[in-house]
Amino acid sequence: MATKDFNYQAQQLIDIYSKSQMVHANSLVLTIFGDYICSHGGEIWLGSIIKMVEGLGISQRLVRTSVYRLAEKGILQSKQVGRRSFYSLTEKGFRQFSTAAERIYRYQQNNWDGEWRVVFTTLKNISKKDKEKFQNELVWLGFNRLSNGVYAHPVAQLDVVNKIVHEMKLDDSVVVMQATSMGNNPLKSSGNMIKQCFNFDVMKQEYLEFINFFNGILVSAESTDSKSDEMCFMLRTLLIHKYRHILLREPELPHELVPEDCLSHKAREITEKLYKLICNQAEVYFLQVGEAEGGELPKVNKEYFTRFGGISR
Repeated sequence: MATKDFNYQAQQLIDIYSKSQMVHANSLVLTIFGDYICSHGGEIWLGSIIKMVEGLGISQRLVRTSVYRLAEKGILQSKQVGRRSFYSLTEKGFRQFSTAAERIYRYQQNNWDGEWRVVFTTLKNISKKDKEKFQNELVWLGFNRLSNGVYAHPVAQLDVVNKIVHEMKLDDSVVVMQATSMGNNPLKSSGNMIKQCFNFDVMKQEYLEFINFFNGILVSAESTDSKSDEMCFMLRTLLIHKYRHILLREPELPHELVPEDCLSHKAREITEKLYKLICNQAEVYFLQVGEAEGGELPKVNKEYFTRFGGISR
């Protein structure tokens, strides 16, 4: 009965997602690259992706449009072998994946040094196109806009920011610095700035929806060892897709600046538990469907087994 309940509930969640107006094919494809393909050699046949997302309500046409747009943005690159197209992440795409992976799979809250990372993009000698492109990169790193052209974050890695600045040849157009509050109560003033930068009410609602969406299927997954491999694949994809979407909108805040009633810890607990229960069976389906240029995909790499503090083989 538990098996039937799990597969039935998982299919219900997938149906709800596929029928919603919030289906983001580009983001879903990136989720599969980050969560699966990167740990299996990094390259896959386009036809495999089409088959994998069919059950999630993504059409072949939409997949082709998505990979084309992602390639245009410099996130994916393609290689033609005969009549087949094989896709992999570019250096830019891999950097974005690595940043997201650190937060998804190995998140830890470090003590705050009390300093803010601030980036100014308001200098006149930068084109509108380059400014928008650079600002999108900052958002990927968790920065949020403090005012027009000014982005701030309490713990972001500035070496990554400086690397992007150098790659885009914006060394003379962007100012990157660390700043400290000089007030009598720097923690309070930083808390006020956090409230100005980030809408915690919206984040709270998103976390509540995430918890309500996945908590029931977690209970079902815990009660059975027999699950459909394909269902595990689709559920794992949907889990990381929705969790990553929230993390992109939520700042990576130190515990000193996180509201006491923050629901992020509960959402992470659900994500970690459910992922560990379904991930290996999802791998079985992924390897059955996925094809690399040489045929079978490579076996999963060692990094995969370090996710969420360690995955059982």
